[in-house]
Amino acid sequence: MTEPISSSTLSPTLAALFQRHQSQIARQRTPFTLRMHRALSWLQRAESAAADNDVAFIFQWIAFNAAYAQDLGEGSGAVASERQTFRNFIADVCVLDKSKTLSALVWQVFPGPIRLLLDNQYVFQPFWDALNHPRSDGTTPDHWREAFDDARQRVHRALAQQDTERVLYEIFVRLYTLRNQLMHGGSTWNSSVNRAQVRDGRALLTRILPVVLEVMMDHPARFEGRPFYPVVQE
Repeated sequence: MTEPISSSTLSPTLAALFQRHQSQIARQRTPFTLRMHRALSWLQRAESAAADNDVAFIFQWIAFNAAYAQDLGEGSGAVASERQTFRNFIADVCVLDKSKTLSALVWQVFPGPIRLLLDNQYVFQPFWDALNHPRSDGTTPDHWREAFDDARQRVHRALAQQDTERVLYEIFVRLYTLRNQLMHGGSTWNSSVNRAQVRDGRALLTRILPVVLEVMMDHPARFEGRPFYPVVQE
């Protein structure tokens, strides 16, 4: 049994999702409604973080994992890489977003912050891989720069073509690096550095995640995989 979420403590956007979720569980409780319940609970907690961008971003990422992570079982065919599975998820959400809300967020609301994020080497994992594995003489390998330039060219082509799926995928890849910095102790809470990417990451997820949940609720059968940690009745 899951504890109810109080809609009175939610923003209007999340309150609307909460009401949809209540309608769905009134018809039938499923693994999907459990994942949505968990996601909404963490988004609610993220909202209450007020000005604490570090904490809000962490809770938002937990919410995203709660909604996205699905145990499809070994019988579902060849197991794709995690990155490809994630890419497929983003593609599905974009295709199913009939109102094109995600496209509007990318091209009308957040084009500036998105460009800054995607041009930021500090949320590009190969940069850190090179920095943490110096040459024998102590200098930093610069092979990451070629990968960074290639990635920027891909992103700029996607931006020019208004390829929402590609841009969203690249956004989440960079935010995943930011997530790792925070979750693995690679950043100081409320530090004076890395503020822009944490602030912008939170702002992006605040607007993107509710749309992702709404699309999933519109098409629950497409996202009906079991959670990796189901509720166990004792």
